[in-house]
Amino acid sequence: MRQNSISWKNYRKLFNDYLKLERGLSKNTILSYDFDLTKFQQYINNSYPAIKIEDIDEEIVRSFIYEISEFIAPSTQSRILSSLKSFFDFLLLEKYIVKHPVIFIELPRQGRKLPDVLSMEEIDAMIACIDMSKDEGMRNKAMLETLYSCGLRVSELINLKISDLYFEEGFIVITGKGNKQRFVPISESAVKWIILYKDEIRKHLKIDSSYEDVLFLNRRGTQLSRAMVFTIVKELSILAGVRKKVSPHTFRHSFATHLLENGADLRSIQLMLGHESITTTEIYMHIDRKRLREVVNQYHPWAVKDKA
Repeated sequence: MRQNSISWKNYRKLFNDYLKLERGLSKNTILSYDFDLTKFQQYINNSYPAIKIEDIDEEIVRSFIYEISEFIAPSTQSRILSSLKSFFDFLLLEKYIVKHPVIFIELPRQGRKLPDVLSMEEIDAMIACIDMSKDEGMRNKAMLETLYSCGLRVSELINLKISDLYFEEGFIVITGKGNKQRFVPISESAVKWIILYKDEIRKHLKIDSSYEDVLFLNRRGTQLSRAMVFTIVKELSILAGVRKKVSPHTFRHSFATHLLENGADLRSIQLMLGHESITTTEIYMHIDRKRLREVVNQYHPWAVKDKA
């Protein structure tokens, strides 16, 4: 093990640099890791103020999880534990510690709660509630059309660049998690509204030089925030009378679910969503037993033979 007297602050700085430079994670993801480590560090400072990081063991981590379980949901506990595992993975890899205090701790059990899915009627109703008399109305319509047409994460939407648009080919280039790029088809309707927004609204803005290539801008000519997109979507869902918990992610989930219901294969959906693992895509899908039975009856060779 390395001989060192590195502080928590420096350990976290080294870990953040590793996440950024070695793993290529986004700023938001790194902030999420650091937020979870802050909770753990606060617990250590309060309960074990004199302990060195290399002396933290499994029992201490378990006591931390037990304490936060009183007021934190299992899904959040799982995320925090995953962040701690990655942190101690890094420390072990760099030989700052010789034993891993998290590796044998199981994630808390939790029910799998899938996001709500919007129907086509609900999506149309929300888009119809956009006030097109305002300059931001055309922008908001273009954004919602793009969210649903391409199944984007909100971070991917606000970072979408004009140089990422390949309308003649019918695709846009998306930079997703880990700075990985993928081509995603875009509908003619979304293309139409993006072009209208660019030609009639965006070009009249006084655009900050740092955001000249960013597609969707606020009235100050700078990049939209994630919070602003959440607010826009939430307000439209209320105006449309949608009685579901709606966020930008609801459009992404609806995109994937509607594709599956209409016969798209999981592998294609996985590529469009930018999931590394097909397992992640399956979690998004409402694959019911009736649908699976229909697939078997339609495509399994023995089922086809029996119908002949």
